[in-house]
Amino acid sequence: MFSITFLGAAENVTGSRHLLQLGDKKFLIDCGIYQERDFLSRNWEDFPVEPESIDAVFLTHAHLDHCGFLPRLVKSGFNGPVYATAPTIEIAKIALLDAAKLYQEDAEKKRMRHLLSGRKVDHPVVPLYTQDDAYNVFELFREIPCNQEFEVADGYSLTCHNAGHILGSAIFEFQNKTTGKNLVFTGDLGRPNRPLLPEPERLSKIDYLVMESTYGDRVHESDEITYKTVASTITETAEKSGNIVVPSFAIERTQELLYCLKKLLSEDRIPHLMTFIDSPMAIKVTEVFKRYPEFLRESLKKMAKENNSPFEMELLQPTETVEQSKSINHVKGSVIIIAGSGMCTGGRIKHHLVTNISRPESTIMFVGYQATGTLGREIISGKKQVRILGEYRQVNANIVQVNGFSSHADQNEILWWLEFLERPPINTFLVHGEQPAIMKLKDVLMERKSINANIAEYQTTVGLE
Repeated sequence: MFSITFLGAAENVTGSRHLLQLGDKKFLIDCGIYQERDFLSRNWEDFPVEPESIDAVFLTHAHLDHCGFLPRLVKSGFNGPVYATAPTIEIAKIALLDAAKLYQEDAEKKRMRHLLSGRKVDHPVVPLYTQDDAYNVFELFREIPCNQEFEVADGYSLTCHNAGHILGSAIFEFQNKTTGKNLVFTGDLGRPNRPLLPEPERLSKIDYLVMESTYGDRVHESDEITYKTVASTITETAEKSGNIVVPSFAIERTQELLYCLKKLLSEDRIPHLMTFIDSPMAIKVTEVFKRYPEFLRESLKKMAKENNSPFEMELLQPTETVEQSKSINHVKGSVIIIAGSGMCTGGRIKHHLVTNISRPESTIMFVGYQATGTLGREIISGKKQVRILGEYRQVNANIVQVNGFSSHADQNEILWWLEFLERPPINTFLVHGEQPAIMKLKDVLMERKSINANIAEYQTTVGLE
């Protein structure tokens, strides 16, 4: 018998945490932080299950909303193995250290603002976790084999399939060896026909399914439209002598954007501008991509063997230090600045927004999902003023949202992934979706696939026989 308790990403997009009970074993599928403002308090709450009672954690991939709570879990008593693919382990280490650094810096800046303003607070300002806390997770990581069945509990096995979402991302298939029934977690489901990664692996039999629904109510624009939008945005902004500021996720999105820019340059569709990757994390993650060509699609494997990196081009300038980052402001003429975080919740992007968001000649170009309650969502929603680094700023810059870079399957791609099934699952649970997306996908699955899906509810437990 399987038992699942939904401890996160239930009727919201981030904070992925699903407790799976197999016999007498307790496993946590993903251990992410919440990033929507309305749910941030959950990151500080005691974990709803005693951490020391959890036997192991399985990570579908290395985005922070799937792995970012690990240091808190370990600090609270968890000491079991954390299973993931080799690239996920490498990227998760980078992501956790980067997050911890930002938490520490943000806490210190907030303390200084309170001190300078004379504001009295009821509780001390502390980071969610420190870099030392992040390092404590590293010794718990264990590599999980891909497409190989292995035993995780008495009478239960796990097979890890490619999810096609980001480098090393996985779909988990747990199987009851006695009954033959399986339970599948999609994690974040990727897309077919993407430039960097192979398409998500499709399964012919799923008895119980926990599936994401981030874009369950829409269809992504085509690559042709996406590339055309990027090209026109860069060209028009450069003609006005403005900067193109791109809030970008360091994992996958930055690498796919670099691939796009390289292609547009080779086709002479954009001006040759200085392009800064102002994200130490993105720089490190790009190196991980280079070390694991076997996880890329065939055409890129060939490029890697020929030492022709898809992520390198002329006038590309990685900026690792704070001094290098600050020096971007002194460059004359238009530049492209790619900086994290992707939802503008922290990191160097905030400083570039302060410099550019009130300039009519500049453009803020969003290339990723912006969750409710984030600064990024406020900007794309059309607010005329937004609060950045403690002060309200006038939004005068051109705001562009490009949806085609998403690494999440859209409605049609989710249906494509399900087409391989010989019959509908016995039970399907939808997670990782805001209310409109998750409700729409539920209806579409019933109408077009005869799948009676359930919307997972926070802290609800379901038993599956």
